[in-house]
Amino acid sequence: MKIYTRTGDTGSTGLFGGPRVAKDDDRIEAYGTVDELNAAIGAARSAELGDVVDGQLEQIQHALFAIGAELATPEPDDHSMRIISAAHVSQLEEWIDEHEGCLPPLKQFILPAGDTGAAHLHLARAICRRAERRVVTLVRRHETSVSEELIIYLNRLSDLLFVLTRRVNQIKGLADVEWVKPAQATPEISDGEAGGV
Repeated sequence: MKIYTRTGDTGSTGLFGGPRVAKDDDRIEAYGTVDELNAAIGAARSAELGDVVDGQLEQIQHALFAIGAELATPEPDDHSMRIISAAHVSQLEEWIDEHEGCLPPLKQFILPAGDTGAAHLHLARAICRRAERRVVTLVRRHETSVSEELIIYLNRLSDLLFVLTRRVNQIKGLADVEWVKPAQATPEISDGEAGGV
């Protein structure tokens, strides 16, 4: 099977069990962003995150592949593509609770910074938020059939990724980098404005 098919050379692509659509179609944007998220998590896993975190992220990558498949299928029920369930959401919530139990309370906004792995997870979190927005756009504009659990999963996943950034930094012995509100700039006064010649 060749990696190139030439079928997409005119700016369209085929959906699973469905028609061909433009490559900037809302559905393509949705599952393409999920694919981007999966790749970002893969990049994060290339850092040393510890066996527990790495194992959880691997399970998440498999789930994201299933989410991409559902989004790529106009009629997912006809092709048994509804894979993500309430149990998958509950698993994310359990992991969030476990990791938060090891962390000090968050009292301030924090910057996306720290260890290399944590920085990659911050990027994945931001992409996850965008993936969620793309899926909501798909549903809102086209009233398409997307399971509620899929949208909830992406929402919880962004929460977990945020918690994992803090947990990874903690494991590496790094503190959260708290946001510091920039001071208001004082306007400079020219000599003329100050009464000079």
